[in-house]
Amino acid sequence: MGERARLIVLGRQGAGKGTQCVRLAERLGVPHRSTGDLLRAEVAAATPLGKEVADHLEEGRLVPDDLVLDLVATTLGSPRARAAGYLLDGFPRTLAQGQALFEVLGRDAAHLAIELYVPTEVVRPRLAARRVCLGCGAVTSAPAGGPECRTCTECDGEVARRADDTDEAIKRRLALYEQESCPLLIWFDRQGLLTSVNGVGEPEEVFARLTAVVDAALASRSGGAGLLDSH
Repeated sequence: MGERARLIVLGRQGAGKGTQCVRLAERLGVPHRSTGDLLRAEVAAATPLGKEVADHLEEGRLVPDDLVLDLVATTLGSPRARAAGYLLDGFPRTLAQGQALFEVLGRDAAHLAIELYVPTEVVRPRLAARRVCLGCGAVTSAPAGGPECRTCTECDGEVARRADDTDEAIKRRLALYEQESCPLLIWFDRQGLLTSVNGVGEPEEVFARLTAVVDAALASRSGGAGLLDSH
């Protein structure tokens, strides 16, 4: 069996990264590592790190680099985790985080960085409509022009708007993405790691574009074999 792929997926909040990353990770046979989920798990567990993270999430601010890097390094730093490969979703978000990630994990921290590109005018209404089940964590959308869905279709639990999805928090997060992530994208491009995929369209269409680009890029980097090995 060849080496497992190590990928980074970038994109604005609401671009559909979570949905596409789960499917892509399954296809490649690597773990899907969402730093957002890891951080929210720390908040739910009321750990010391979680208490620090909660304040930032509720205000719609990015979690400081040192907190996120500590979590990611602990999760991905072991030889076993690296050998298994990973799809990293939600980190790095800034140039400093990206450079620190490669300093901690080495030059081969990632084989490819993928930008799932969806314009701001598309993601803003998506975020405003997003609702999360307080029981199972399933994500749904409030129907446009109608009453908000308050019952989860998966487990009948209560569905609510996330604390970091207020209108003001959404506006701040999208502005921060433009400010913080653009230098990171430029840096990845200069390292020869960046590829971009159009994230607008039906999920199946986006996934087809994504897999075509990823397969071609990984096959090129591995000489046509190895990184694409799956189960």
